Order: sequence, then structure tokens, then C-alpha cells
Amino acid sequence: MEDTLNAYLAEHRERFLDELFEYLRIPSISSEAAHRPDMERCAAWLCGALRRAGAERAEIFQTEGNPIVYGERIVSPEAPTVLVYGHYDVMPVDPIDEWRTEPFQPVIRDGRIWGRGADDDKGQGFMHVKAFEAMVATGTLRCNVKFMFEGEEEIGSGALTVWCGEHREMLAADIILVSDTSLLGWETPSITCGLRGLAFVEVEAQGPNRDLHSGLYGGAAVNPVNALCKLIGSLTDDATGRIEIPGFYDGVREFSAAERAEINAAPFDEAAFAAAIGLDGLRGGERGYTAMERKGIRPTLDVCGIWGGYTGEGAKTIIPATAHAKVSMRLVAGQDFERITELFIAQVEKLAPQYGITVRCRALHGGYPYVAPTDSAAYRAAARAMEETFGRRPLPFYSGGSIPIISTFERVLGIKSILMGFGLDTDAIHSPNENFPLANFYRGIETLPLFYDYFADSRK
Repeated sequence: MEDTLNAYLAEHRERFLDELFEYLRIPSISSEAAHRPDMERCAAWLCGALRRAGAERAEIFQTEGNPIVYGERIVSPEAPTVLVYGHYDVMPVDPIDEWRTEPFQPVIRDGRIWGRGADDDKGQGFMHVKAFEAMVATGTLRCNVKFMFEGEEEIGSGALTVWCGEHREMLAADIILVSDTSLLGWETPSITCGLRGLAFVEVEAQGPNRDLHSGLYGGAAVNPVNALCKLIGSLTDDATGRIEIPGFYDGVREFSAAERAEINAAPFDEAAFAAAIGLDGLRGGERGYTAMERKGIRPTLDVCGIWGGYTGEGAKTIIPATAHAKVSMRLVAGQDFERITELFIAQVEKLAPQYGITVRCRALHGGYPYVAPTDSAAYRAAARAMEETFGRRPLPFYSGGSIPIISTFERVLGIKSILMGFGLDTDAIHSPNENFPLANFYRGIETLPLFYDYFADSRK
């Protein structure tokens, strides 16, 4: 099988790249209404690509939001079924003047594909389409394969959540396979086993009934900016780094010593990591955990923005009437984002009178955390496939980021996901100059058929 597949991949690698470039040229920005026609065009292009690759069924489902593209090929009722998830929408390109190439005119430079969506997630998703094509063309496909590509991942996956609930039977599968994450490094392959959840809240603090003269009222009237800073600061213990919200840690999964050792087995230069972001050390988070643990398997509370009063040019001596903050909490296994949001709001409202302010809190959005077991047949198949192509066994990796739809799949469809990503931290996703190494694109296409083969073997 492997020789036949490799020969097919070698023969068609330039065509694969040409087709990817066609895909990347469509400016499918889901957050901008002006690009709605591009979303429709991109969905149609992808549906055609699935048909050409060998899908026996490929169609577009219209939703209240952007279209969902579905495809499938059933080889046998007895074969295991893999449901592939990806997204065809991309982030906006602002600030445009920081791009060194045209965002939607992909080019190859220095062994990398440059363009919006090159990695996230058009490049990675398209690897699955081409791996599928190669297996169909060479008669080596041993699993049933279903595809679902959405156009709203970058804006919350609202339509897909509803659509999955309406099509549970059609989407029935043994595992969901996703490439929308990164490797620890080219020399350190990894499989993402955990994603943190998210609770995001906006707080408004009210002090006096109007802006006041800071000379006439300073020292007497409460300053809501000062007060809000102190209130939010009190939510984290300075000595331990723990979050001081009653009930916040209830249900948090504690990892065993062996699991923590495996997490910390990944090569990680803390000093270099800090230097790369302009810091002289990493002092955030809970004491008693390594930086790898603090940014992957422990919950956090961070102010993402805070404002109030006069921020224009020059001076304006006032005590502002209001202050505002946006707060994100990254959550881990065992935490419910709706419950955490309720606990946060209750604590802020309880503390507000101590600081002389009244508050209004508004939940903005959230998502559940996700953990994939490392002892499943799908994980073993993924690890074996990556070990064969990378030459070393992949490490389990717990990402600090969030992909809320992954936990939704588990809750709505009852199916676990394997996060088998091939990106790198240097790919600048969501930023100007997004890129994807050619080597990673082709390595992904080579590795995925091995996953299918080993997963099929697990059902014997």
C-alpha cells in the first residue's frame, strides 16, 4: 500500500499545490458581511473538490449563517467511520500594511506557502481532501470517510452547532479527525490531547453620577477605575497565583505525577520562550506548576482590556464616572463555562460595595474544555502514523487555546476527536504574513493515510 500511495503522491504533488492555491485565492472572511458572496463561492469550490477527490456524496447545506459542506464515501458497513472536520473561513487581513505579500495571492518563498488561510485552516483541511483522493485513486481506502467543513469557525461556529444537532444520524462515526492545531516542532511531533475552555465576561463599574474635577473631588469621591483595578486584582492571590473565586476549582482535573512528567517531557526552553515575547521571565499563573503546565492544564483569569476616563491627547484632570474591563478565563477539564461565568459574576457583585462602586456584568461568550484519551484506538493509530513519517513518537500536548466546537461535537454527537495538526508556532495564524511550510503540507498528506490504515487494523 505505502509504495503505491507514495508514487501517487509524488506524481500529483504539484497539482495538489495548484489546487490549494485556487482555494486560498478565495477571500472567505466570515466576520465581514461584504465577503458573504465569497463564502458561498468557497463552499461551492470545496464541494467540487470533494467530488473530484472521490466523494460519492458531496453537497452544500444552507444555514442561517454560512454554508456547511458535507461529503462522504462509504466503503463497507463493517468498516470504521472517520468524520473529518475543518473550516474554510479565514480571519480578516488587517493590518494590511504589515503583509509582505498579497494575503489572497499565495506565493512560495523560503519553502513556505504565504497567504491568509495557508495554515488555518485551508492548508491543513485540504491535506485531508488530498490524502482521501490518494487512497481512493489507489484502492487503499479501508475506512468509511465523512467530511464536514464549516464557514464560521472564526466567529463561533453558531450554525454548525445547530446543524450537528439536526443531522446526528448522518454524522454517525467512530472518531472525528481534525487538523487545526500545531506541532510542538518539526523535530518534536505531537498530538493535541487537550484544549482549554473559555468564559469571557465584560464588567462595567459605576462610580459618581458624572465625571468629576480631580482636584475638587479627589480624596473624597471613589475613582471607579482605581476601584475596578483593585477588585479584579483581588480575584487572584498574589502569593499562590490561585484564583480567589469560591467554587472556581471545583471539579478541576488533577493530573497524576506520570501524566505531568509526560507533559514536561517536551523540550521547552523557558528563558527563550520568555525572551521571544520580550520578557525576562515567566511569572504568571499558579505556583507549583511548570510553565508548560500553567499554559496548558491549569485555569487562568486575565484582563484582556480595561478602560475609563480620559484617554485623549494631553491632560484632563477628572475622576471618571465609569470604568470597564473585559475578562477571559481559560478553563480546564472538569469546569463548565456557564457555571464559571455565574461564579465570576456573583463574586464581582459581592465585592463591589467594598470598593464603593456598583457593577454590571455581561457574559460575552464561552466554550467547554476538551480532553482526548491517549489510550484509545484512534490515538494509538495517530501516534503510530506520525511516528512512521516523523521518525519519532509524538508527544501528547495540552494546548492553552480553545476550539469550542470540539467539545460541542462530544456533547452533541457523542464522538471524541483526534487533533492531529501539522502547523507550527511560526505560521503566524490570525496575523499578517500567515504561512505554512511546504514540508508540513506534504508530510500531512503522507501521514493521514497511515492513520486510516492503522485505525482500520484496530477493528480487526
